Amino acid sequence: MSPLHDPLANARLTGYWRPGFAARYDACRPRPPAALVDVLLQLARTEYPALVVDLGSGTGLSTALWARRARQVIGIEPLDEMRQVAETNHGAPNIRFRAGVAQTTGVPAGAADIVTCAQSFHQMEPEGTLAEIERILRPGGLFAVYDYDWPPVVDRDAEDAFFAFMDRVREVRSQHALTLEQQRWKKDDHVVRMERRGFRYTRELLFHHTEPCDAERWVGFALSIHHVPPVLELGLSESELGLDDFRRVAERVFGARGLPWHVSYHVRVAIK
Repeated sequence: MSPLHDPLANARLTGYWRPGFAARYDACRPRPPAALVDVLLQLARTEYPALVVDLGSGTGLSTALWARRARQVIGIEPLDEMRQVAETNHGAPNIRFRAGVAQTTGVPAGAADIVTCAQSFHQMEPEGTLAEIERILRPGGLFAVYDYDWPPVVDRDAEDAFFAFMDRVREVRSQHALTLEQQRWKKDDHVVRMERRGFRYTRELLFHHTEPCDAERWVGFALSIHHVPPVLELGLSESELGLDDFRRVAERVFGARGLPWHVSYHVRVAIK
């Protein structure tokens, strides 16, 4: 890890510490597919791992997936605000959430059967993170990074309104000189980095998952995208932001019953 890189400071540049953000994130973001666990267990050659470590665990959406499938699960999350929601909403006797960063987890060497990063690895300095993952994994242990495409597939009018709102957000950010200062790394390079680190098996998998969605969740998902919250704090009206138009389309499309949304996951795996 570069001595110039501060993982905690970089995590705070997400803005995920803002009041109310973590609760919205937990309520509106997709849940990982349960079938993913079956595949990762098969690749790790274990039916009931002793320890799963979830790095950048956020509000615990991915950590909770392992509650019934592992003896012990540890979520490592640097932001107190996200971790507090995780502890409130996703508690189970065998799950613990710890303050920490991916480069220094405090997990004993060789203790983990599986290490995961859900929607978070691109925000982590990769060399230091991969070195720590290699340290804490047992021989034959598995590392998995999973990210979803956004927005989920639901309806062309709803998606057009989503992108129109995002275009307006980018326009406002430009007008107010709001820049993204956080360091991020390309998701497309994840597998190459794993291979360079010397993991002996690497592969990219695709999963698809379906969940119910309504207008509130659709709009809330948009508001949980990292570059939106700073714009909401500028004091502009919902009309100026295009948020009122976005809501009207969402309410029309989803109606009272809602619609399913279909989420595509890219999963990059590596075996030590």
